Amino acid sequence: MSNNYVQIDPKDNIIVAITPLQKSMFIDVAGQTFTLHEDIKQKHKFALYDFKVGDAIYMYGVLIGKAVLPIKKGTAITIENVKHASAEFNASQEKISWSAPDASAFENRTFNGYHREDGKVGTANYWLVIPLTFCENRNIDVLEGALSEQLGYETKKDFAVDTDALIKQYKAGGSDTDILNTPIITTKEEIEQNRTFPNVDGIKFLKHDGGCGGIRQDSETLCKLLAGYITNPNVAGATVFSLGCQNAQIEMLQSAINAIDPNCKKTVHYLEQQRSSSERHLIEEAVKHTFLGLMQANKTVRKPAPLSKLVLGLECGGSDGFSGISANPALGYASDLLVALGGSPVLSEFPELNGVEQDIINRCVTDEDSKKFYGLMRAYSAAAVAVGSGFENNPSPGNIKDGLITDAMKSAGAAKKGGTSPVVAVLDYTEQVTKPGLNLLCTPGNDVESTTGLVGSGCNVVVFTTGLGTPTGNPVAPVLKMSSNTSLYERMSDIIDINAGTVITGEDTIQTMGEKILDHIIKVASGEVASKAVLHGNNDFIPWKRGVSL
Repeated sequence: MSNNYVQIDPKDNIIVAITPLQKSMFIDVAGQTFTLHEDIKQKHKFALYDFKVGDAIYMYGVLIGKAVLPIKKGTAITIENVKHASAEFNASQEKISWSAPDASAFENRTFNGYHREDGKVGTANYWLVIPLTFCENRNIDVLEGALSEQLGYETKKDFAVDTDALIKQYKAGGSDTDILNTPIITTKEEIEQNRTFPNVDGIKFLKHDGGCGGIRQDSETLCKLLAGYITNPNVAGATVFSLGCQNAQIEMLQSAINAIDPNCKKTVHYLEQQRSSSERHLIEEAVKHTFLGLMQANKTVRKPAPLSKLVLGLECGGSDGFSGISANPALGYASDLLVALGGSPVLSEFPELNGVEQDIINRCVTDEDSKKFYGLMRAYSAAAVAVGSGFENNPSPGNIKDGLITDAMKSAGAAKKGGTSPVVAVLDYTEQVTKPGLNLLCTPGNDVESTTGLVGSGCNVVVFTTGLGTPTGNPVAPVLKMSSNTSLYERMSDIIDINAGTVITGEDTIQTMGEKILDHIIKVASGEVASKAVLHGNNDFIPWKRGVSL
């Protein structure tokens, strides 16, 4: 990689600016020598050849757009002179071979996790409180107020104020001096150190706006997603609130749990408000049964587990022009390492696989999965077009500002997260990961909807690459944020866990960065290091209603 610019693939006819490039700068790349006709912003691209209207534009070795205006060699590629275009694809395969990377440095490594009766291993140990309908969200808030801080779990403040201590002094006849000398501030760290149940990482409250109204399929999908969260290895058990008359019935959730694990031994306590004598009685019962569940969950302790028990969600958001050069391919190498070790990485965000479909199809192990992926992509694309949109509308204003001007360009870089290994399973939304190796999961490109879906399908840890920065997290799985550039890491180190910008500066290769990523994943999975999203209490949870979401 040049210090100033790079051709990513020999087939590419546009070049990426690694640093800001000035007009008249001399360029020597891919057998071409010329000077720039204008300034080129960092992360943006410029033409390697002269383009006529209709000429194909290639990056990452794939079609990412077509010229809509004549473009001179050495001028910028922009949304004004290029429009989205992507390669055609079909369900027939051209099988490819794969050579696994050398994972010997990790062969004897383990992580300390929570072993479940179904054989899965969690990287955390949570209790869930779940409403089956938005009507119960207030009761969820009441339960959170009654349990979280008092049991030593996350507070939304940096400290808690113990007014009860002052009341006790007053009732005991304490003097003004006694009251002024009474300690009433407890820090967040002190609260967590005094947890009632030290082996339980927290109580998570999964509020949402679904469960009733809409179409019945929305409620069925929601129940399947919630069942995925309850059976996720990072979860010990759950308290479920039902109103009683909503579409998402208790029996529907129980059936979804049974479909995932017919012998599920986790404690799930169901409460139905319309059958309760009063709201007060409902809350009292919920608090007591949740407390009993926490007592049981606290008996589980971390024990060594093979890395094959890691189910790694591969996510990106707030991407920039460096994401597909540094963070995403480095995560892809970590994904390949995990596959070599018997683990299960999961690639989602189907709108961001637009343009690389044929490569994915060729990597599918079975014809059944190649046809399933083909069908899901065609249906998703058609649904977007039917409402007046399309995959070409996927890049956000932030993406475009930082150099990702077409969806195919964004997708080709985003797909790098999935590495190069064979695809062992193609899953529709809420379907569960059951096979070791690279899995594909149909989700939107929306960051939180996609991360929510990954964890609902069984991921016990997520790595989230970003070029612009995001505080996104998940209630159940630790989400590690990785920056594509060092400038972002230095500005937002409070929310970014790993810096892949060292690939851009040449301090790391894709391979060495991938190894560092896997090493960090192991530490987080073992509870040795907390992700920044966990530390900040980022518990983003947005179920997908299967409408069009890019």
